[in-house]
Amino acid sequence: MLHKTRGIVFKTTDYSESSVVVQIFTEKFGLQSYMVNGAKKPKAKIGRNMLQPLALVDMVVYHKTSGSIQRIAELKNLPLLQTIPYDIIKSCLAMFLNEVLYKSIKQQTADERTFDFVFNAIELLDNTTTGLANFHLIFLIQLTRYLGFYPHGNNAQTADYFDMKDGVFSRYRPETLNYLSPPHTRNFYNLLQSGFGHIADIRLSNDERRYLINKLLEYYALHIESFGNIKSHEVLEEVLS
Repeated sequence: MLHKTRGIVFKTTDYSESSVVVQIFTEKFGLQSYMVNGAKKPKAKIGRNMLQPLALVDMVVYHKTSGSIQRIAELKNLPLLQTIPYDIIKSCLAMFLNEVLYKSIKQQTADERTFDFVFNAIELLDNTTTGLANFHLIFLIQLTRYLGFYPHGNNAQTADYFDMKDGVFSRYRPETLNYLSPPHTRNFYNLLQSGFGHIADIRLSNDERRYLINKLLEYYALHIESFGNIKSHEVLEEVLS
């Protein structure tokens, strides 16, 4: 049966001399794998260049609830990203966000709230011109709202510490080893409060930004099974510094 759905490309893997398997986070079916025959041919109807990481797509797909690999009837890039593929900072941000998303989103059922957040954030990244150095920090914090471990803001304004295991702010140092302490707690809280709307107003040094991204990845690893190590943030931080 044919279905129309929007999607976000996560990963494309070579399957044969001319074909690929692409993993796409879809609006209707969650994360799905699709076989695309002939994608590497010069005149392919669905070419590999259309399946870049975080490409936003509009698709008509065949979907079988019992199938592990699905098929695509039609695909087009919509909206077509205008700046991410050509801007070195944005493309490095996209590479990093894509790696985090690929390790975080596994469900093969519809999750429209998470889909809308990620889809809109990619569009925002493509269109924004200010505050790029902090975009990934805001994104990771906001994404936790949809993954189920968004920080609790109680006592945040008077807290000296943030307990990453329990996701709470505290006036006292946690017994766990996974926590933020001053001045990082305040910087983290400011990011939590700002959102994308005030991203250009955030002032962080390169060292502070690097510290916070490492702690955020540690936070993800505590709450997502088999999250593992993220490698692309090192390249990103070099570009941003």
